[in-house]
Amino acid sequence: MTDFSPKLVDRFGRVVNYLRVSITDRCDFRCVYCMAENMTFLPRKQILSLEEIHWICQAFVELGVGKIRITGGEPLVRSGALDLLRQIGAISGLDELVMTTNASKLATLAHDIRAAGVKRINISLDTLDPAKFKALTRTGDLENVLKGINTARDAGFERIKLNAVILKNRNHDEVCDLVHFAVDRGIDISFIEEMPLGVIDSHDRGDVHYPSRLIKHDIERRFPLQALAESSGGPSVYYRIAGTHSRVGFISPHSANFCASCNRVRLTAEGRLLLCLGNEHAVDLKAVVRQHPGDRARLQAAIIAAMAVKPERHTFDIHEKPVIFRHMNATGG
Repeated sequence: MTDFSPKLVDRFGRVVNYLRVSITDRCDFRCVYCMAENMTFLPRKQILSLEEIHWICQAFVELGVGKIRITGGEPLVRSGALDLLRQIGAISGLDELVMTTNASKLATLAHDIRAAGVKRINISLDTLDPAKFKALTRTGDLENVLKGINTARDAGFERIKLNAVILKNRNHDEVCDLVHFAVDRGIDISFIEEMPLGVIDSHDRGDVHYPSRLIKHDIERRFPLQALAESSGGPSVYYRIAGTHSRVGFISPHSANFCASCNRVRLTAEGRLLLCLGNEHAVDLKAVVRQHPGDRARLQAAIIAAMAVKPERHTFDIHEKPVIFRHMNATGG
């Protein structure tokens, strides 16, 4: 690229340089805040092929996107995921390929993922209690996840970060234990307020809401936090734990809206370009690539035009029934 001026700018002047790509809506866990216990997943013909995902990622990089995050569902349950990571990691002009995973397959795949070009990895971990882990994930095995985290640490990623969704009276009493776990391993951790996406049957989201300010208060009773100006290009507000290399982040969609600095869009597994996590504003890129195969100019024109659809902010209300019926696994985080 010879022209470095931003090509993806929304109507509020925000430059979009970060693409999150869901390569599957399927997952080997059934986390209570992410999906209902009995889910119906998309048939194969409705999701983008690996070749289509790669093609769309190339188009975005040519338009100035420097960071791509691969998500799911659980991305590693999709056949061919490693080959796709290698292909995306080799795109000329891409600065950073990162991934989010539940770590269920990291014990065997972490080194291959790093070799494919993934620089950083986020790992979902909400509890260190095996019984709670089983209850929160419905199907997960904590011991296997912990093995995956250890293998990832050996694989040489530039950074590893844990993501913990905190629910009152479910796991809020483990916040400091999770921080201690991260510090002992020299990795980062972010605490996330639950987002009201999709209808779930396990709890009332308003009843279990535990805001970031309380999480931060709990942590500060045991760990001194130093405010940081640095950002990973996402919504986390970061602090360093004094005397360590570990950072603590807070993602607060309810208590500290971060929409004004939003620099990202999401490609769902079925090919919708989702312009906001908390709204349904979207453009069907699957239709573009299937009706006009190989026409990158047309694809990029559709992406540029989509910037006019990106809303100013989300309207999450943890105490109301969700107006977004798409579950988190269909969104890609």
